[in-house]
Amino acid sequence: MNKEKISEDISTVDVEYVVEQVKLGDKQGYTIIINRFQKQIYLYCYYLLGNKEDAEDAVQDIFIKGFENIDKFTNNVSYSAWLYKIAYNHCINLIKRRNRFYNVLKQYKNQESQVHEPLYTEIIHELLDQLNLEERHILLLRAVEEYSFEEISIIMDIKTATIRKKYERIRKKLHKFIKKKGRNCIWVNT
Repeated sequence: MNKEKISEDISTVDVEYVVEQVKLGDKQGYTIIINRFQKQIYLYCYYLLGNKEDAEDAVQDIFIKGFENIDKFTNNVSYSAWLYKIAYNHCINLIKRRNRFYNVLKQYKNQESQVHEPLYTEIIHELLDQLNLEERHILLLRAVEEYSFEEISIIMDIKTATIRKKYERIRKKLHKFIKKKGRNCIWVNT
């Protein structure tokens, strides 16, 4: 692999170059992609699925699907947006398949009351509980992962204008909830 294209700092790796190398047969290069995106994908899955174990399992499955389908990746979107689309679809399928999403969240809350987490995490979960699944996806992709509305549109297969409108509604909904609770939150102001 060309050392000029791959930096020691994993956050500055030329991902598209690594993807091309993997497509050409450098299977070991895929570990660079995993190292680059593993934490982000884990956090995304964690906030959607509601617990560590499901998120960890989902991340493994997502990277396996990403590797198995890497030949289908085209440079129409960034590799990270393509990977998030896989994550989005995988999480939706998990939730549909088990049809127990809210039960899992309730179990997590019961565990959470036994092991006290920082207030910030409690606030995040309380805010996310106010949203439906689609709203959570949009909020996490926009406010946490900082994707553009166009990229979110591609990931979720929804028109860009619709994503913008839904995001504004989400912000208003959360702002209203926070006002009601008397709290302040960074996400609502972004």
